[in-house]
Amino acid sequence: MLQASTKRNIRRLLPFGLIWLLMGWVFLFVESAASNSLNNLPVAAIQIDMEIFLFASIAIFCVGILMGYVEQNHWSKLFIHKNFVVRIFYKLLIYCTFISLIILVLFPIAASLELDVSPFDRQVWMRYAVYFGSFTHLSTLLQLTVSLLLSLFYLEISEFIGHGVLMNFFTGKYHMPVEEERIFMFLDMKASTTIAEKLGHVEYFKLLRAYYHCFTDAIIEYEGEIYQYVGDEIILSWNFEKDGRDRRCIDCFFAMRKKLWEKEAWFKEQFGLAPSFKAGIHFGKTTVGEIGSIKKDIMFTGDVLNATARIQGLCNDYEVDLIVSGDLIKALDLGQPYASRFLGEGALKGKRERKDIFTVTQRA
Repeated sequence: MLQASTKRNIRRLLPFGLIWLLMGWVFLFVESAASNSLNNLPVAAIQIDMEIFLFASIAIFCVGILMGYVEQNHWSKLFIHKNFVVRIFYKLLIYCTFISLIILVLFPIAASLELDVSPFDRQVWMRYAVYFGSFTHLSTLLQLTVSLLLSLFYLEISEFIGHGVLMNFFTGKYHMPVEEERIFMFLDMKASTTIAEKLGHVEYFKLLRAYYHCFTDAIIEYEGEIYQYVGDEIILSWNFEKDGRDRRCIDCFFAMRKKLWEKEAWFKEQFGLAPSFKAGIHFGKTTVGEIGSIKKDIMFTGDVLNATARIQGLCNDYEVDLIVSGDLIKALDLGQPYASRFLGEGALKGKRERKDIFTVTQRA
């Protein structure tokens, strides 16, 4: 079984390969239509047969995957503090240089396949010299530049609204409302108002950004979906699955807390304090669907969200960092690492019903 982080990386890389592959086919179709036939392309171009078509398709797909890997694991971090336009400009400059090198490698291979000679044969390099100064070369650079721009725009939008949300929009999964059974975690920073008053708005925002960044690896590892950031509160969600994976929400809570503890000294050095958090977890049926006209979003509705928020609000009353509803405790297999303790029947603010609530701790 692949790790959650590996599966996520594969899902994020595939669109890059597909964008490049589809744009390559589109430009090939346009160029062949303009030339009336795939076998009547300009003299500088490689004449297409099935072998060359397959080679070119695989090559451009792999280039797209490589570009996505480099972008997500290296360049995005390098330009993280640049604004959108500057990021796109620098990346285009770097990638166009990279693309030119790719063409220098791939063209001789394709030409050697067409001519049935070695890639180092004189005929291949004479063909390349003609190609380099031709309109076909400019057309290829345009194709790759468009593919690159589309990839970069996809990445920026994906990072802004979330890869999962973007894919749901593309596939239309929630175009019509759908009922799902989901687990929700409402996670809230302790004493956030006091911290904000002490630090001021700008420093508090910097702290929030670093605070949320601490949770990234844990959320990815345990397959949480970020539904919303609401000030100092983050709402996470999981599809409810009736097997051992249901415990992901509990694992995620303790992994996030551990990561925050590991950064405690850094937070104190940077901000003079170390943040901590409390959380409430509950599950139930919710309706999911696209909403909005001016700005579209994917929205969850249902009593489960209100109940989870109220459960999280009881943490201060019971002086614990984590409260889990009795309904969810019954559905979970906590296993050896955790122990649950019954807190009582919690009175949920604004609701008549009372719910059994538990806290969960790690065993020594």
